[in-house]
Amino acid sequence: MWLSDFELVLPDRVIPHGSVRIAEGRIAEIAEHARPGGLQGAGRTLFPGFIDMHGDMIEQELEPRARVDFPMSVALGALDARLAAAGVTTAYASVSFSRGVRDGERRSFAHTSRVIRDLHAARHTARVDHRIHARFDITFDNAVGVLRDLLNEGRVDLVSLMDHTPGQGQYRNLEIHIRNKAAHHGVTETEARQMVTTAIAERTRPQEALLSNMQTVAQMCRDHGVPLASHDDDTRDKAAMMADLGVVISEFPVTQEAAEVAIARGLMTAMGAPNAMRGQSYSGNLSARDAHQAGLLSILAADYHPGAILPAIRALARTDPDGLAGAARMATAHPARALGLSDRGEIALGKKADLSVVDPSDRVNLVLRAGKVIHSDGSLPSPVPTLREIPQAANRGVKELSCDV
Repeated sequence: MWLSDFELVLPDRVIPHGSVRIAEGRIAEIAEHARPGGLQGAGRTLFPGFIDMHGDMIEQELEPRARVDFPMSVALGALDARLAAAGVTTAYASVSFSRGVRDGERRSFAHTSRVIRDLHAARHTARVDHRIHARFDITFDNAVGVLRDLLNEGRVDLVSLMDHTPGQGQYRNLEIHIRNKAAHHGVTETEARQMVTTAIAERTRPQEALLSNMQTVAQMCRDHGVPLASHDDDTRDKAAMMADLGVVISEFPVTQEAAEVAIARGLMTAMGAPNAMRGQSYSGNLSARDAHQAGLLSILAADYHPGAILPAIRALARTDPDGLAGAARMATAHPARALGLSDRGEIALGKKADLSVVDPSDRVNLVLRAGKVIHSDGSLPSPVPTLREIPQAANRGVKELSCDV
């Protein structure tokens, strides 16, 4: 099957009028010209499917309102459709082992471990390739053993080390954090300040205990071959320590100095697509655009909104040395490399046909995963492909693309 006359976004360049042949779910041929027949692009752009290594959305889908619990089948179904419509073909659902008044029971180790097991069991029915990113709060001693069990069971694909104690990391600016918390919870700043004070008291732990937790989790990840990421590195020393522990990704570095150390130590940095799209961090930390301009941004993550990935790529393409190809790598080839996904992330021979078709208005028209349609808005021109359901129960919700041309 040919996809013909598309703007092809390759790893190193863009082909204005190229074509791709798909066979057995993989990219079998790439032509630098339009071909007759097949599915005609007519000015559309063909991206590799986006790989989101950090998306917080599943927790919100499971509890859209405080103490309102949705079943995994409903939550995952809604998130799955949302991700596919944004061009995401591989997604790491971030679930957190945390503690404190902000999170309540939603991120307790009992609740989180159940969510991980439920998600692991349900993901074979989904359109997108869902993987599990366990966020481990280093102040939460009781979760170490639970995380060990989940790793032993093979249910976790990525682990990140985080510390959301107010006054450091993402929340190092206490006044901004208090204002944001007041707005989020609909309380006064005085009430929010008390919540923050309580959180600091609950989370404060001896430094040797925190280091022991990090070393233990890092060793567990090495034993199981699971990538390890840091979270909210805010100083040179912290970034260097994380590199010493063996992390491969520095997620959401808070300062340029921390990002510089991470890159110098061979780590990739990941920042939120909403930050890059908007041009600023909502918490007043490092701007993704500034990091990109300084050559310190490797990966774009959905963070809390998958729809921001494509406009973030477009925004960064205006200043990227490699233009659109360079910006697109941050949501495709770079996360694939950091996470060990050698079979995807590029429009290249032999790679999985995980592809996203985008029109000139940046609407996602069609998304393929391994050559199968997982999203279509019905707007493709003639010849119109026919969609037929794959009969296997394991592929429910996934459709195959066939062209009668």
